[in-house]
Amino acid sequence: MLTSAGRATRQSASFRMLHCSRYTPFTPAVPFPDPQSKPREQFIISNPANGDQLCVVEMALESDVKQTVSGAQSVFQAGTWSRAPAIERSKVLSRLARALEERIPELAEIETLQTGRSIREMKAQLTRLPEWIDYYAALLRTSQAFIAPTQGKLINYVQRVPLGVVAQITPFNHPLLIAVKKIAPALAAGNSLIVKPSEHAPISVLEFARMAETVGVPSGVLSVLPGYGETAQLLAQNPLVRKVDVTAGTHTGRLLGSTVGHNLASFTAELGGKAPIIVFEDADILSAVNGAAFASFVASGQTCVSGTRLIVHDDIWDKFMPLFLAKAASIRRRMGNPSNPKSSMGTVISERHLIRIQSMLDKCLAPGEGELLTGGQRLTGKSELDGFDFDGGSFYPPTVIAGISTSNDLWQEEIFGPVVVAKRFSTESEALALGNNCKYGLGASVWTQNLSRAHRISAAMEAGICWVNTAHRNDPSSPWGGMKESGIGRENGIEAFESYSQSKSVIMNIAPAMESRLTDDWFAEDAEGRRYG
Repeated sequence: MLTSAGRATRQSASFRMLHCSRYTPFTPAVPFPDPQSKPREQFIISNPANGDQLCVVEMALESDVKQTVSGAQSVFQAGTWSRAPAIERSKVLSRLARALEERIPELAEIETLQTGRSIREMKAQLTRLPEWIDYYAALLRTSQAFIAPTQGKLINYVQRVPLGVVAQITPFNHPLLIAVKKIAPALAAGNSLIVKPSEHAPISVLEFARMAETVGVPSGVLSVLPGYGETAQLLAQNPLVRKVDVTAGTHTGRLLGSTVGHNLASFTAELGGKAPIIVFEDADILSAVNGAAFASFVASGQTCVSGTRLIVHDDIWDKFMPLFLAKAASIRRRMGNPSNPKSSMGTVISERHLIRIQSMLDKCLAPGEGELLTGGQRLTGKSELDGFDFDGGSFYPPTVIAGISTSNDLWQEEIFGPVVVAKRFSTESEALALGNNCKYGLGASVWTQNLSRAHRISAAMEAGICWVNTAHRNDPSSPWGGMKESGIGRENGIEAFESYSQSKSVIMNIAPAMESRLTDDWFAEDAEGRRYG
């Protein structure tokens, strides 16, 4: 446990490590640019809380992508990791989980610096990451091949084998969490991995890959290529890449999916969301207010399961909404320096993203359409919490809007910011219709004390994840993914492990040779009664 002085020292050390340093693609295949090729573009990573430059990251070239994929394929074929016994891969993953535990304080500070998320959030989130690695290490020790009940004197055993080279495209909002959710099952299954992190937040993923090699993940098994969307497309286009796993917006998912489909490769996509929060008249109001605030404003609303559509029963609207607005005001008062452990909510990822949020609100809140209940403008001036200067950062307060139509873009489109639209309902069928009136279907939460209603509504919600009297719960064992335009496939659990592997069926004839001569010669001259298939 760090003392206060130790904590300050660690924070300063982390900042010095990033400040003016340079990160290059992490792949043994291309440790340095080819002297004959053009130099890599240098992308400056800045702190969205104050604009300070943190470090410079060299973006991957097309030649880097080709060489990295080729190198990953060579490593896969060599079998150092892909054909290693499951118990050996499990041991390495367990060591990786312990190494990650030791570096969580440092990595949490890096996450805060590169994303603007509050340090309290990042420490809580990263503390759970070793669970994902431990889960798949345990799954390797307990998963078993099976014998299929094949007819005749045959033994048919079925095993899971890795796919080969897989590409993972990860976003800025939970840089290391989402990367680890993808990396852990892919490594466990025995694949060679290439991760393309968001250009806005690649540092923690690069650090994680370096750490993985130090605990025994063979060189070339896990590579990281910082880059833009073109890098993701180049990976998806490469015929050696046998799976692409992406967390991104729906538009990006469609583009990558069409490319992957052309190569007949596997595809998993966790895409956009517009999660409803349905609060019935019998809900525990304080719990629902607290849960709705967490769902709406954690990560500054920059999550695919963000609770952006608040649907409240008529009978409790006048009681619920003042409490919810008071909670939003409390969060706003306690916004400050994201590195302050008392800060309630950090920034959005960039100035450009903040402008997009503001433009969307200004466009959709036309005269006579919608009522702004709180927020709606970027934060400026000094923080009430700690005097931090908001002027240099991309801070946006909790924002709540009521009275818009379900055809409005604020109801239908993903904002990816701390913006919630609220609407009333009077009947169960109306609540369900409002909740499902959206092209997305990733997450939803239902608040009620009526057990029968909880089961009815959960079953009818068009969402891959439905929480009852809670929100945003996540576990390595719990499938995570969406319906409709929120994506395809699932993260987490046995389902994710199997999506990074494929079944291989081995069928052995155990009949004596003399018996096989009599039964299996299909083209014998007297072939009556001979075996077919």
